[in-house]
Amino acid sequence: MLAIVRACAIIGLDGCIVEVQTDFNPRASIPIFSIVGLPDNAVRESRERVRAAIKNSRLTFPNKGYLVNLSPADIPKHSAAYDLAIAVGVLAATDQVPLKALDEALFIGELSLDGSVRHVKGVMPMTYAAYQEGFQTVYVAAEDAPQAALVEGIQVIPVHTLAQLVEHLYGLQVIPPYQAPPSSTADNPQIQVGLVDYSDIKGQEHVKRALEIAAGGGHNVLLSGPPGTGKTLLARALPGILPRLTLEEALEVTRIYSVADLLTNDHPLIQARPFRAPHHTISTAGMIGGGSVPRPGEVTLSHRGILFLDECTEHNPRTLEVLRQPIEDRIVTISRAKGSLTFPANFMLVMAMNPCPCGYFGDPVKACTCTPAMITRYQSKLSGPLLDRIDIHVEVPRVDYDKLLGNTQAEPSAVIRERVEQARAIQEQRFADHAGLHANGDMRVSDIQKFCNLSHDAKQLLDLSVRRMQLSARAYHRILKLARTIADLANDAQIEVQHVAEAIQYRPKLHNI
Repeated sequence: MLAIVRACAIIGLDGCIVEVQTDFNPRASIPIFSIVGLPDNAVRESRERVRAAIKNSRLTFPNKGYLVNLSPADIPKHSAAYDLAIAVGVLAATDQVPLKALDEALFIGELSLDGSVRHVKGVMPMTYAAYQEGFQTVYVAAEDAPQAALVEGIQVIPVHTLAQLVEHLYGLQVIPPYQAPPSSTADNPQIQVGLVDYSDIKGQEHVKRALEIAAGGGHNVLLSGPPGTGKTLLARALPGILPRLTLEEALEVTRIYSVADLLTNDHPLIQARPFRAPHHTISTAGMIGGGSVPRPGEVTLSHRGILFLDECTEHNPRTLEVLRQPIEDRIVTISRAKGSLTFPANFMLVMAMNPCPCGYFGDPVKACTCTPAMITRYQSKLSGPLLDRIDIHVEVPRVDYDKLLGNTQAEPSAVIRERVEQARAIQEQRFADHAGLHANGDMRVSDIQKFCNLSHDAKQLLDLSVRRMQLSARAYHRILKLARTIADLANDAQIEVQHVAEAIQYRPKLHNI
């Protein structure tokens, strides 16, 4: 008897419906359980898990011939997410569950030997694929139900055990569909936990201003200064002034984290912008993504958020250089012999560094002990093409003790965040008819020519600065994008001379060594 059950495969960040075709041969003289359709080792091992789970669920497993085909056969099948579909296929082929109950249904889950259904990665994109294909119901592990319920328009059935699922399919003990708790429009606790408020950081007003501009337009930042001046603290407080994620952005980020298996059951929908801070020992594959089965790297996990590289000069230069293409294209393509996968990588890059090995080059208080050759070698770890892609270069000087001891409260993050959200609202309205543009930092050359209108004086200042500073075409365009953000923060429709002047001052400055 032949039974067809639907499961789902993950290709990159997207789901692909897989038919689990189970053929049962009761006349087989030699017991056999064969799985075909490019299964990996985890899928092949499902034979033993399915056999034990069916027996331990007090169901019948005839010791005859089984042939399971995972179609389409040209797609590699990975992970144990097919266990539940294979088990249901075996039960349907042996006439232990009704075939009609399997129509328009998707089965996702790993099986334990006792028959319990366990969590698998990528449930949300699998459920979304089922919704797009017109499925009515998806059966998942109970702990995966909150994640699957993020997809509206499809019924989610939380399953604890295989025996419970069989009773449900026969209509004996019907499992009620999972009902997601009502979502709140207020600030999610994730946004505030572990963040430092800018009001608690003494001094560094010009750095806070630079970070406000970066948040207002999604620009990249490089913080340079002696150790202990607050570079890391300022960067880690940056998520507190970023605009809230829209529902579309939240679902986009949640899909990535579902595939990476980084979601929690308490908060399946990610409502805080990602903040990733990998250690400087990270590999190139860890940064950009990769593996025999390509998985998202840090640049993708930072999508719609921040990628923070502390002590960036300690990172492997090759690892830093692979960031150049994602910064420009906002995507990363991983090519392997079996094919290519494209992951989103629209992130803000924030880097922090010391000016020299000892850290005190240019410090007015403590003398630098490095030789000119050491300083040059240290700073050259960041290549010119990478530095040219950084919109804002800002020095973080030593904080005066008077400011540290003072009781004056600085501007809180909530106030700065309001200005940032107002600027982002202007940009969303400006780019409403342009797909793929959400902030000024996303603008392409054609968009810059259309939206960056300069006054006569601003054009003269920019022309003079480009010629004297010998700026590249990329730096010229980045100054325009930065000036556009500064104008948006000031609620000015046209870019004026003061906006261009402030944008120019964030270009890297030359120091005499």
